[in-house]
Order: sequence, then structure tokens, then C-alpha cells
Amino acid sequence: MGFFKKQSPDSNNSLDKGLEKTKQSLFTKLSRVVAGKSSVDAEVLDNLEEVLITSDVGVETTLRIIKRIEQRVSRDKYMNATELNQILKSEIAELLAQNESGDVDTSIKTTDGSPYVIMVVGVNGVGKTTTIGKLAHIYKEQGKSVYLGAADTFRAAAVDQLEIWAKRVGVPIVKQAMGADPASVAFDAISSAKANNADLVIIDTAGRLHNKLNLMNELTKIKRVMQKVIPDAPHEVLLVLDGSTGQNAFEQAKQFTLATEVTSLALTKLDGTAKGGVVIGISDQFKIPVKYIGVGEKVTDLQIFDRFAFVESLFNR
Repeated sequence: MGFFKKQSPDSNNSLDKGLEKTKQSLFTKLSRVVAGKSSVDAEVLDNLEEVLITSDVGVETTLRIIKRIEQRVSRDKYMNATELNQILKSEIAELLAQNESGDVDTSIKTTDGSPYVIMVVGVNGVGKTTTIGKLAHIYKEQGKSVYLGAADTFRAAAVDQLEIWAKRVGVPIVKQAMGADPASVAFDAISSAKANNADLVIIDTAGRLHNKLNLMNELTKIKRVMQKVIPDAPHEVLLVLDGSTGQNAFEQAKQFTLATEVTSLALTKLDGTAKGGVVIGISDQFKIPVKYIGVGEKVTDLQIFDRFAFVESLFNR
């Protein structure tokens, strides 16, 4: 097929280890589908549909995959059930190759040389603060100067956690007292970064999904205040989702994309769950690229999402 690109050994090992629970669950279910079967028939396809849905691939994406396999079975007339894993792997890879998410852009250059601004959104508990810290580490390792803005002022713990990460990674953080106006924090962080010729500013926001209208108003205000400093900020709105929540991650993605213009996604905590299939569904269904996946607790375990490396690892025993 030519889909699968070679990754670094460290990256592959981390991905394989992070997806271990998902792989064990998937292969266990697939072995039941083909047990006693010599060919891929209607019963096998029905059972495969159930496997994919219960693996949190999502109903719409599952139906697309099943339709593709049905067409392949019809075309090839006879297909050995023992080949199902390889068939499924190639069809998922082709599906992801054809969706509109495209290859992710990890450049942080701006046209006028001002700092690149990433606004990070997501509900509490999804690993938002950890993701920000790991992102800061990634870009600092690339030689970039990074500022953090603690605009989640509704939880004292959020500011404290971000400050811990700032110290751990060795980057400056701009913060105010708990209860301060989030837009004011964002303004100060971007102003400070611009004054010091920083490359990147990452702004944390409150992790509440209390009401779409209130959320929209709050995020819109933060954007508007940012633009007083840098007219085209934020350059990226990154939505962080907890992959271990399965279908709830789909719902959060729907709610946040209604509330603000999300431009990229990060799926975290894939190492602690058997629900890694959610990455396939979200990558397929939302016309927003999955940019990062979290496959472990180490600072280096936030990876740039490669769709084909992911599928390769998922089906690698």
C-alpha cells in the first residue's frame, strides 16, 4: 500500500506500549469473530461491526469500514477469515488516508514574526495542563522560547499545576490571582511574550462545559483581548480530549466545536485504556486534525499523531 512510514524506534516503542490495552482487547474480540469460520460471511461482518462499535471506533466510522470490507468481499468473491486482521488494517488505513483531516502542521511561524499563540481548551480532568506542559517541552527541545499563560483562574489547582510544569520544563509563566479575568491573563501573557521576542505562547483556559453560550462568550472574549496584542491570535485552538472516556470524548468534541473554532485535537491517556479505537473515529468524523496523542506519563510520551503509524502499531502483535 505504501501508507506506513518508518518511525524512530523510541517513538514506535512508546506507541506500542501505550496502545497495549487497546490491542489486547481488539485482538481478543477479533479472535472470537473468526473462531470456526473459514470465510468472511454476513455473520462475520455483523460480529465485526459489534467489535468496532464496542471498541469505541464510533457508529458512523464503523459503518463506513464495514461497507468497505463488504465491497472488498464482493469484489474478491472469497476471502479467508484468518486474513481479517490484515484486511481491517488496510481498510482503516485507506479510510484515514481519504478523510479531510490531512497531515498535521507542526510549524509555529507567523507572518509578522510575532509569537505563535495556542489557546488550549477542554473540560477538567482530560489532561489539559499536562498536555500544555509536554507541548512546552517539545518546543523548548526544538530551541523555541515558550511562554505559558495561566488563564484558568477558576481553579487554584489549575494555576498551581501549570506553575509546576513551567518550573519542570524551564519556561516562564504569566499568572494572576485566582478569580482574575481570564482574558486579562491572556493579554498579559501575550504582551510579555511579544515584548521578549518569544516564539510561542500557550494559553490555558477554564475546563468547564457548563453552558455552550457562556463558554462561547468566555472564549470569544479571550480571543478578542488577545487580538489587541496580536491581531490574528490565537493561531491555533487545541481541544484536549480524554481518550479513555470513549464515546464521551465524541460528545465533548461536538460541544466544544459548537462553542468555538477548534483547529486541532489532542487525545490523552490512551495508555490506560482499551478504548484507543476512539482515535480512529474522531480522526475520521471530525474535519479537524488529531495533532497529538498521549501514550504515557513521561514528558516525552506526547506524540505527534501519525495516522498510519497508529494503525500499524494497533495491529502489531
